[in-house]
Amino acid sequence: MKTWTIKSIAPHDFFLCLDIDQYFDHEHDPFLIFEQGFTRPIPAGERDYLMTIHFNGDVENPEFTVSCAENISQSEIELATLSIRRILGCDIDLKPLYKAAENDKVLAPLIQEFYGFKRVARANFFEDAVNRVIQTQISHKPTARKMVYGVREGYGARLDGVNGPISSWPRPHQLVGADPESMKKYGLSLRKGEYVVGLAHEIVSGNLDVEEMDRISPEEFYDRVVKIRGFGPTTSQDLLLQRNRTDGFFPQKLDKDGNETGLRFWIIYSYGGDPAKTNDKQFQKMISNWKGNEAVALEYLFANWVLSEKRKAAKKK
Repeated sequence: MKTWTIKSIAPHDFFLCLDIDQYFDHEHDPFLIFEQGFTRPIPAGERDYLMTIHFNGDVENPEFTVSCAENISQSEIELATLSIRRILGCDIDLKPLYKAAENDKVLAPLIQEFYGFKRVARANFFEDAVNRVIQTQISHKPTARKMVYGVREGYGARLDGVNGPISSWPRPHQLVGADPESMKKYGLSLRKGEYVVGLAHEIVSGNLDVEEMDRISPEEFYDRVVKIRGFGPTTSQDLLLQRNRTDGFFPQKLDKDGNETGLRFWIIYSYGGDPAKTNDKQFQKMISNWKGNEAVALEYLFANWVLSEKRKAAKKK
């Protein structure tokens, strides 16, 4: 058993993420993660390993202990650590946003409520993109997550875990030759199968560099992704906010009457504005405290919305 530790930039409270079901996959039960740890396949170079990650619970001195039952080399540990840091958001520094938004009427109370909250993403852009494009327009998320896992079972590596086998996320080269028609057995439409295979082609051909996608500017990222077949403005925007960095931006998405839609609509509404009457200058002033921290700030609104919906559902019951 190989074990090592990973430090995160404070503050970081991983346990707050367990309330956000959208962050986790078909095989995960967030309730059990608190005690048993967060187990998932981690890419480490050419191989994938099943690893379990435990949080020390110290928000101001956050540290994660990673264990791997297999014989993994030091170079693979270093590669796996990069993936884990992206998944957990270990390099995301919340303090600049906290300072800038201490008097923000919307964010300030959320920062207090969710102090140390960071999003959970996937190991790389390709995993995030496959997950997002498959789940798009499917309202029943357990079904959507099962569809994603079906593709993992069909094309990823089988890894043996303590509680049974878990399939890794397929690599682009494992999907580039897949028949989109065959993905129907996992619940995907022919078109979604084509989108997944098309994305794999973009990467294998060299048109899209997965590692570079985390380094380029938010505007360049958005422009590149929105040109990929099947990745419209909403999906491209969502993927932009999953990178292991704090910045982002919210491009205008207007309906036929010229009204704001998408994330801008939601943000304007959250600040008590009228999406039909708020121009770009007014919007930028509205989020002026978010400068350089757009991806982080939006995630706080998202977490608040998820928990509000859960409270409404519990009240109905």
